[in-house]
Amino acid sequence: MPDLFHYGQEKLTPAKVIAIADGRMSGVLSRDAMVRIVKSRDDVRKIVSEEKTVYGINTGFGVLANTHISAEDTRTLQHKILQSHSVGVGKNIRPFLSKIMMITKVQSLAQGYSGIQPETLERICWFIDQDISPVVPEKGSVGASGDLAPLAHLFLPLIGLGEVWVKEKIIPSAAVLRDHGLEPLQLGPKEGLALINGTQFILAYAVANLQRMHNCLESADLIGAMSLEALTGTKSPFDERLHELRPYKGNQLVAQRLRKLLSGSEIMQSHIDCGRVQDPYSLRCMPQVHGASRNAWLHLKELTQIELNAVTDNPLIFSADDTISGGNFHGQPLAIPLDYAAIAASEAGNISDRRCYLLLEGKWGLPLLLMKDVGLNSGFMIPQYTTAALVTENKTLCFPASADSIPTSLGQEDHVSMGSISGRKMEMILENLEYILSIELLTACQAIEFRRPLRSSTILEHAHDFVRQQVGFAREDRIFANDILKIKSMIESFGLVRAVDDFAAIQGQDLNEDYPDFTLN
Repeated sequence: MPDLFHYGQEKLTPAKVIAIADGRMSGVLSRDAMVRIVKSRDDVRKIVSEEKTVYGINTGFGVLANTHISAEDTRTLQHKILQSHSVGVGKNIRPFLSKIMMITKVQSLAQGYSGIQPETLERICWFIDQDISPVVPEKGSVGASGDLAPLAHLFLPLIGLGEVWVKEKIIPSAAVLRDHGLEPLQLGPKEGLALINGTQFILAYAVANLQRMHNCLESADLIGAMSLEALTGTKSPFDERLHELRPYKGNQLVAQRLRKLLSGSEIMQSHIDCGRVQDPYSLRCMPQVHGASRNAWLHLKELTQIELNAVTDNPLIFSADDTISGGNFHGQPLAIPLDYAAIAASEAGNISDRRCYLLLEGKWGLPLLLMKDVGLNSGFMIPQYTTAALVTENKTLCFPASADSIPTSLGQEDHVSMGSISGRKMEMILENLEYILSIELLTACQAIEFRRPLRSSTILEHAHDFVRQQVGFAREDRIFANDILKIKSMIESFGLVRAVDDFAAIQGQDLNEDYPDFTLN
C-alpha cells in the first residue's frame, strides 16, 4: 500500500511529486481541503447569481476582459476556453511530465482559492491514480497568463476531448472515459480559467530537471574522481580547511564527496612524492566548478519548493465579496532560475570534456589516446569529438529565454516570461550532459586500467566494476557508440549513482553527510 499525501494540507516537495508520479505515493484530497474547495465553489456561484462582474467568471479573457458574459453562458464559456486555448504544436511531452503537471495543479487548486468543483479535482486525481496521462504538445506557452496552451491540452480529457497516454499508446479521451463508464464533466463558472491559468508546465520541467540534474551532478563528482585517479592527480585541493576559507555550500559538499571517494586509494598513495606541483583546473577546481553548479541547483530547488505549494491561477477567490485579479500565473520566478541552472548544467559538461581531453594526451604514464597500438587504431580520440560537439551545442542553448518577451493578447499581456522554453532548453542540455559524462566515464575506466596492479579506492573500484559488467576494456577500435549508449543508460536510469551510494552505505559512508539541503526532499 503506497504512502498517502494529502493535497491542500501537506507541503509538496520535488521528491513527493516524483513519488506520486511513480506510483510509490498516492495523493488524496484531505477533508480540510475539501471544506475550502466547496466554500470557494459556492462563492463563485454566488458571484454569478448576483451578477457581479468578476474577470474570468462572467467576462471574456485577456483583451476581452471587458466583455460581459450572461449567467446562462458562463458554463459554456469554460468549455470554450479549453478548446480555444488548445493550440500547442510540436512533439508531445513525456507522459511523466503530464502526470507531474496534474499533480502540481491539484495541489494548487486544492488550497481553496480557485472556485473549482470537488468533482473536477476528483476526476484529475482519477487520471493520476489510473496512470493515464493527457497528451500535451511541447510548444505554445509563453509562460505568462499561465502555461495556457499546454494546460488547455492537459485538461481537454476532462470534457471528453483530446487524447491520453494509456500504457504507452495514444487513445482518444472519449474512448477511455467510455471504457471506464465515465461521462465527460460539465465545468462550472471559472473552472476552465482556473485549469489553464498557472505555471504547471514550467513547474513540471523544474521538478523533472531538478531530479535529472541532481543525478548528473552526483555522477560528475564520481566520474571526475575516477579521471583524477587515472591522471594521478592530487587530492590536496579538496582539503576541508581550504574550503572553510571560502564556504560556499556546494563547494564544500563536492570537496567532501571527493575526499570520501578517493579515501584509501593505492593509486593516490603511489605518487604522493612525485614532485608535480599543480593539476590542471579541470581536476584541481572540481569543488569550485561542480560546486557552483550545485549552488545553482539548490537555488532552483528552493524556488521550485515555493512554487509547488503556491496558488498560481487568476482571479483568486477570497470570498464572494473579495476577489483579486493579479499576476500569480507569471512564470518569471521560475524562468530565471531555470536559465541559471541550465548554464550550471552546461558548465558541468564543459569541465567534463576538458578531463576527457587530458586523458588522451599521453601524459603522466598513460598511453597516447589510451591504446598501446595507435596509428592502426584511433583509440579514444573520436569520442572526445562528440563531447566537444555536445559542449558547443549546450553553449548555444544557454541563451536565457527569460531575457526575451513578446507582447500577446493585443498588448494586454505585454510582458511574458518564456519560462516554458527555459524548462525545455534545460532538459536538452541535461540530455547532452548525460552523454558527455558517459564518454568521460568510458574514457576514465579505460585509463584507470593502465594503473594496474594498483587499485583505486573501494568505492571507485566498485563503480569501475559496475561499468565493466556491460562495457569491457578496449584493446583495439570498436563501435564506441554502443558503449556510450550502455553507459548513458546506467547514468540516466540513476543506476550508477544508486549502485555507488548503496555500496558506500554498506561501507559505513554517506557521501553527502552534513548537507541535507542537496537532496530532493
